[in-house]
Amino acid sequence: MNGSMNGSMNGSMNGSVSEPTAIEVTNLRKVFRQATTGQSVVAIDRLNLRIAPREVVAIVGQTGCGKSTFFDMMIGLEQPSEGEIRIGGKTPYADFDAFRGKMATVFQQDRLLPWRTSYDNVRLPLELMGIDEKIQRERSMRWLKRLGLEHFTNAYPHELSGGMRQRVAIARAFVLQPDILLADEAFGHLDEVTAAELRSTFLALARESGSTAILITHQLEEAIAVGDRIVVFGQSAKLLADIHVAQWKPEDYGLLREAIQTTLQNNSPDARLARAS
Repeated sequence: MNGSMNGSMNGSMNGSVSEPTAIEVTNLRKVFRQATTGQSVVAIDRLNLRIAPREVVAIVGQTGCGKSTFFDMMIGLEQPSEGEIRIGGKTPYADFDAFRGKMATVFQQDRLLPWRTSYDNVRLPLELMGIDEKIQRERSMRWLKRLGLEHFTNAYPHELSGGMRQRVAIARAFVLQPDILLADEAFGHLDEVTAAELRSTFLALARESGSTAILITHQLEEAIAVGDRIVVFGQSAKLLADIHVAQWKPEDYGLLREAIQTTLQNNSPDARLARAS
């Protein structure tokens, strides 16, 4: 690990968080070619989107609309066919190393290593970054405590409930103090009481940390509950609606949910969404 990265990360560990930058998505297009038939499938077609620093954005859409493909490009696992995702002058797929320690992900499955305790799972990103062991312990224990897991630091994943395992996964994401947080259906597999509690915790911690957060979800209630904005994807990630939740009164959330559902079903914007744009 080079000195500049080590110094930057150690500065972050001491509370000096780098200033987040906007996420700029410009004319993004992704085409897959099926191996068996040779047919081209357009997963994302000319997506344009800007996410401001520290914004919490929920992306909703039906299965197969391109949400997961967009997510994979955000974390550098896929490259676009055309267009780009640019963050602070760099792209996550072409400049992967530049985002080490600056971007963290929470998946639907917790992806904890079964042979590591809660503490060792949480500190894993810091260990991989080459952070001093004392800082690893301080940061990991603090985030385990923040997530209510201070009495389960030595527990292995098989000894924890599903909700507790996901808490460990969230602590593992926040321990890096990332500029950008990505959550892919992170709460959808949990019971509603646990999911609501973890959504609230995740949102509070994201705002407190000053991170930009992007949540991929198919649950409209979750999108409305956590998002500053709700971005609605149609087929091939067509941008059907970009909703600022603060412009809707809580008593109108039922109408908002219904309008988004109609938008998704028709693959066309519902006129009721225009009232708050």
